[in-house]
Amino acid sequence: QVQLVESGGGLVQAGGSLRLSCTTSGRTFSTYTMGWFRQAPGKEREFVAVISRRGDSTDYADSVKGRFTISRDNAKNTVFLQMNSLESEDTAVYYCAAHGYGSWLYANERMYPYWGQGTQVTVSS
Repeated sequence: QVQLVESGGGLVQAGGSLRLSCTTSGRTFSTYTMGWFRQAPGKEREFVAVISRRGDSTDYADSVKGRFTISRDNAKNTVFLQMNSLESEDTAVYYCAAHGYGSWLYANERMYPYWGQGTQVTVSS
């Protein structure tokens, strides 16, 4: 079982930056592909970014390409989401997720069996 704990959310003005972190328990972090998803009020949860087990492959939603960067530190069991040039449309609860099905860069949330509790990001315009 993988336990995921997000942190780093908060209130930021439009154009600002935040860095989210997701830390996992256990010694098998490097065997999981890690993703970030978000859910805005009244909307379905959507894919944001994903990173392979070794961190050598990534994928992003079109809406965040060029603004967000996903990275990981396997020695610290942590995945990060650096968010720059934030917009009001980025306001959402952000979740990290993990799957152990190889390094497939899934954007489909149903492929992720493990989820954190979420962290709120609010961007004021």
